[in-house]
Amino acid sequence: MTVLTFFPSRLVVRPSPFTMTTLHLVHSARWKREFSSVAPLETEVHSICPCQTRPHGFSPVGASTIDRKLRAVAVLGNNVELEGESAFQPKDFSPTQLPIIYPGSNTSDFNAPFCTPRSLNNTDVKGKIVLCEVGGGTTGIAKGQAVKNAGGAAMILLNIQRQGFSTSADAHVIPATNINYEGRQKILAYINSTSTPTATIVFKGTVIGDKNAPMVASFSSRGPSRASPGILKPDILGPGVNILAAWPVSVENNTNTKSTFNLISGTSMSCPHLSGIAALLKSAHPNWSPAAIKSAIMTTADIVNLDNTPIEDERLVPADVFATGAGHVNPSKANDPGLIYDIEARDYIPYLCGLNYTNRDISVILQRKVNCSAESSILEGQLNYPSFSIMFRSSNQTYTRTVTNVGEASASYIVDIVPPRGVNVIVKPRTLNFSELNQKLTYEVTFSRSNTSSNTTINAHGYLLWKSSKHSVRSTIAVF
Repeated sequence: MTVLTFFPSRLVVRPSPFTMTTLHLVHSARWKREFSSVAPLETEVHSICPCQTRPHGFSPVGASTIDRKLRAVAVLGNNVELEGESAFQPKDFSPTQLPIIYPGSNTSDFNAPFCTPRSLNNTDVKGKIVLCEVGGGTTGIAKGQAVKNAGGAAMILLNIQRQGFSTSADAHVIPATNINYEGRQKILAYINSTSTPTATIVFKGTVIGDKNAPMVASFSSRGPSRASPGILKPDILGPGVNILAAWPVSVENNTNTKSTFNLISGTSMSCPHLSGIAALLKSAHPNWSPAAIKSAIMTTADIVNLDNTPIEDERLVPADVFATGAGHVNPSKANDPGLIYDIEARDYIPYLCGLNYTNRDISVILQRKVNCSAESSILEGQLNYPSFSIMFRSSNQTYTRTVTNVGEASASYIVDIVPPRGVNVIVKPRTLNFSELNQKLTYEVTFSRSNTSSNTTINAHGYLLWKSSKHSVRSTIAVF
């Protein structure tokens, strides 16, 4: 959709001809809403979002877990149990302990630890449980097929450090389980402690109610955006791990049936969740713009998990806003946000001009002549976005935001501020009094370093919250 072009002091996203056509279609279809999946290292989000050069809403979406687990427990010969997951839950796999073999030990073959096709040709794995590392350019199912072809009885997939506690439930071709990085360390320590390591896999079926959910998946991309760091990315989290989805081919384990569903993980699973929610919101609120829908989703998002503690990442530590964005989508709350931060197509012109787009680029997008020298170019952070992304240098930064009342006709909102560590946040006015629906009011936010952080690099987050008797409207603040 986009072509990245590098300039000395700015990463600019130049729209391709295909993008230009899409932009025109999006601009013409007033209600159209798109979400983009983003896949996980810091600053892997390259888009200049909020619009990825699209004047009507585009939201990079991060992936999170759901509260369902398909348990497959690895039981070691020393009676240690290691939690894992697998969509393949055979009822006839014997609980008898089997020998363990780790092809990645004592070998110079790069492919051996990953159990790539033909990498096990010279390894005796017959009747054994084979330890295979996640990654290496081979899917978990393909690794299982390699083990099966070599005569292996079962497989235990070992997470690498970057994947932490993120596990996947794949439709394996042999009995298998994917264990987390902590489990990996335990099983490798075990096989190094004995000359006859053994294990088995106990399949315990589906369990609902994982209190750690939602958790940010290890593969979910992190911000900030390289192209437009003044806009916080990703925007939102959505379910993207072990999602039941339509599948074009039969699952290997059910060769006698035509299975049309599979469990899939990826930000491409989060994307349709958010797109569907956006469509439902558009149906409930036909007059809302795409930006209004995005605002409703972001300002009502959850920032805690089912255990009512901050959403965590794959390391089981609180995730920062460059992983969660505004938080995890809450469709019910998004249907009644109270206030929205709206943006019209013309509002993007000064934003795009400020990003050094050419007059021609913007004119093609809007299908009318645009001259940036005649427009009031703005800094990216001045866009009427429902979050704040602040790059501190030496001076204070002040931004304005305009909110539209879509809740109760008569409502009073008072601001509550949880400032990022080392940052002073001043909001004027501190109260917004609405007397009718669709009324717009503007407030101003000033960010400054506190005295204790004047000579240090700040990397922190907080939020400001507009609260009425019925609604809470939260805008995330990221400072870096």
